[in-house]
Amino acid sequence: MAVDELQAIIQRCQILEEADFKGEDFNLFQVAGQKCLEDGYAAQLLEVIQNEKNKVIIKNMGWNLISPLVRCIFMYKQEDDKREHCLRILDQLAQLCNPKELFLGLLEQIEQTSGEQVCETVMLLLQPLQTVLLKLQNKKAYSVGLSLAMIMNQLTPLPVPYTKQQIQEDKLGLCQCCNAVVDFAKPFVNEVVKNMEKSSEYNDMELKEELIKFCMKSLKYPLLTAQLEQLEGIEEHPFRHFATEIIDILWNIGELIPLVFVHNKGKSPHWENQEFADMEQKSSADSLACLSYLMFVQHFGVECFPVVFSPSYLLQCNMTHIEVLLKRTEESVLSKGLDLFESCLLRMEDNSLLHQYLEFRDFINVPQDLVKIMTLCPMENMRKKSLNILQLFIDKFDTEGKYTLFRCLLKTSNHAGVEGYIIKNIKDQIHLALTKEYDNIWFTGHHLMSLLDLVLSLPEGAETDLLQNSDRIMASLNLLRYLVIKDCESDNQTGVWTTLGKIEQNFLKPLRVGLNMSKAHYEAEIKNKKENRKEAHSSNTVCSVTVSGEKMPAMTTGMQLQVLHSALFTFDLIESVLARVEELIEVKTKAVMDENS
Repeated sequence: MAVDELQAIIQRCQILEEADFKGEDFNLFQVAGQKCLEDGYAAQLLEVIQNEKNKVIIKNMGWNLISPLVRCIFMYKQEDDKREHCLRILDQLAQLCNPKELFLGLLEQIEQTSGEQVCETVMLLLQPLQTVLLKLQNKKAYSVGLSLAMIMNQLTPLPVPYTKQQIQEDKLGLCQCCNAVVDFAKPFVNEVVKNMEKSSEYNDMELKEELIKFCMKSLKYPLLTAQLEQLEGIEEHPFRHFATEIIDILWNIGELIPLVFVHNKGKSPHWENQEFADMEQKSSADSLACLSYLMFVQHFGVECFPVVFSPSYLLQCNMTHIEVLLKRTEESVLSKGLDLFESCLLRMEDNSLLHQYLEFRDFINVPQDLVKIMTLCPMENMRKKSLNILQLFIDKFDTEGKYTLFRCLLKTSNHAGVEGYIIKNIKDQIHLALTKEYDNIWFTGHHLMSLLDLVLSLPEGAETDLLQNSDRIMASLNLLRYLVIKDCESDNQTGVWTTLGKIEQNFLKPLRVGLNMSKAHYEAEIKNKKENRKEAHSSNTVCSVTVSGEKMPAMTTGMQLQVLHSALFTFDLIESVLARVEELIEVKTKAVMDENS
């Protein structure tokens, strides 16, 4: 019945001129063709389409069959003959239909797909879409760009497989689809390359720019969040293969090196809306950061890279990208930022990075980002790696650079543990300054005194929370103890003996007062808790504790006492080091007075 209806419409249209086809004819052809597909008459429909007499009809009306054809292909199983007939119909339509009409029909089908069928639909339609685009004469670059943008927009919401198992399973087909899209783009890349070879002044930039946009989108998704390390058991890692192909495209069209070194390369669209402009800039920054990671960490395209740049220049070029990556919270992106930073630093000799680099905003922002990761990131491996990289960064600077960086981090970190770590670094630099033969003006004399003003002080004097600041206080006391022991008053290389009165006034005395107050407070709290426990006749009384406005898990009185005793132990530790420092100062001062008398 369906085939008879189709034949009737075909016979009626065969006697008409192409210009005489009406809207009604298009509708009737679509309905009849769809019914043939749905009723299982794909073989008969294929015969109609292959009939040379129907060439003009199929050219004008065939594109209407795309939607029902795709539905039927997904409906039939792989080994079904009807599916094979449908695939051959799709191939025939790509060859025979009006390219412009079919192009729009294929794009519409890709746009309408969603969920688990996205990759399957895209891979099904890539070959006919490529065939149609190669036939287009007008607005070819625009159409290629529109196709690539549509495909990438449909893929972007899909989760990127990350673990080895997810990559091997490729549940939604994303790994396979991404590499299929690259193959789809290759004829257009070859066209640009041929045109560039023909003329050194290649002016038709439209197609080239569309390919750059595609590569930039691919760098942001899926490559920015993809796992790109070699995985045991996966012979050809699909995302590594995809990354290689994207790098090859950029190299072949002459844009790889410019994109690595020239930020915001190319024409950025002018947006009336500032929000859109900011989104475009951020997207571009993410893509360029991923490109640098691929080149400098994974070494994709490294054979194309000119070996003429100094390690410090490469670090400077990458700092913007490192900052972009370190501001992200996803492990897959954050780890790329840390790896890129580490890779750049490992190329450099210790003490070789000039202090002038700290005049660049990124060189100040990036270590502050590292501090945030060290103190706030929930992943322990990331926190540890950030600390190691911060030390690596410190080690690369010259003496003045280290000095400047220490001052900056002491003022901005707002974390006692980090401040304690920096103070330990300052102690190490002072030790080098005192034990080496050459003069070091930055960690001796008046420069050091200026730095010690930041170190040997309490943020709120005697009212400072000693428990919260214990790491910093212990590091400061250890530094002061080292200075008093190592630097004789007669030499006074560090200048500590000159400013001893100031140190006692601003640091030692307030610390002693603060310790006495804190110990008295906590001892009173312990006494109260013990009395309350006796009254309650149970050590399992539960109470709630609120810290910084957040309710903490319920604690028994016994647990509270344990916390309070731990705090007292910390105060005792601080007090013992403080007493030792005061004793050393007294002994050394008395010895000098005895010599002078």
